[in-house]
Amino acid sequence: MNLRQYEYALTVAEEGSITAAAERLGMAQPSLSQQIGTLEKQVGVRLFTRTPQGMSPTVAGRAFLAEAEVATTASRRAFIAARAAGGDLSGELVIAVYLGFGARQLPRALGELRRRHPRLQVTIHEEPDPAEMERLARQGTLDMVLVHEIPPGCLFDVRELGEESYVAVLPPDHPSLRRAEPIALDDLVGEGWVRFRRASKLDEYLTGLFADHGPAPRTVGRASQISTAVRLVAEGLGVTVVPFSAVPDGWEHLTRPLRPALSEPVLAGVRRAPGGAETALLDQLMQQDWGRTVHTAPDALIR
Repeated sequence: MNLRQYEYALTVAEEGSITAAAERLGMAQPSLSQQIGTLEKQVGVRLFTRTPQGMSPTVAGRAFLAEAEVATTASRRAFIAARAAGGDLSGELVIAVYLGFGARQLPRALGELRRRHPRLQVTIHEEPDPAEMERLARQGTLDMVLVHEIPPGCLFDVRELGEESYVAVLPPDHPSLRRAEPIALDDLVGEGWVRFRRASKLDEYLTGLFADHGPAPRTVGRASQISTAVRLVAEGLGVTVVPFSAVPDGWEHLTRPLRPALSEPVLAGVRRAPGGAETALLDQLMQQDWGRTVHTAPDALIR
């Protein structure tokens, strides 16, 4: 067995068919089928169930693939470390981010990193559910997390980058937009609310806020992305609360700071004994402005 065979099996599992996997890998379908068959003979069990609809991992296959992913991740890191020692950052950097955190700062940091190291690739897991986050952490897949609290199972060194302020997002005709001062959350509990998908960290945060202010308000809709939620509010569906940096450009005029001010620490968790790529990204993140004050001008809020 070799790492290339592991990658073949992982690709088949991701694509769900030999045909799609062969196309993605740039190889002939019969050759890939032969490689998977050889791998199964070496392992001694069936790794995939063949059906007219495609291929799906067996119970044994899922166990094998979990370890194969760990092995290929370790190989990738070894390659990155070797290239980094020569000053050339390449390979793949894997990051998990809570919904809305660093929505402006992270792309800026990655953009600068890309300009300096064009061979480096980045994969971002936006708001993985707790089980997925735990799985990624347990397998050692994650190189960095950008969160307000380090998830269980993540053995990372932690650096605090700053604070993320939360703001209320209000429909265009909301009377509070005609005033410059911050808005109290108590003044919004009677409104219809645009919420986020259940089990997400942002919806968990809103649930905690509501628990401190009486009965949970009426939910009028749910979105999986902050940009969608803001647009729903802009169309008059209801109100919401989101991290300020996640408000899309051009919609800041619909936001108001909260009274009392609400914020969360922004933490960067980096794997212990980090490589050059993680260190370079952390350096770029620490150069970003994480403590910007939310102004209360009635016509617009600064970015």
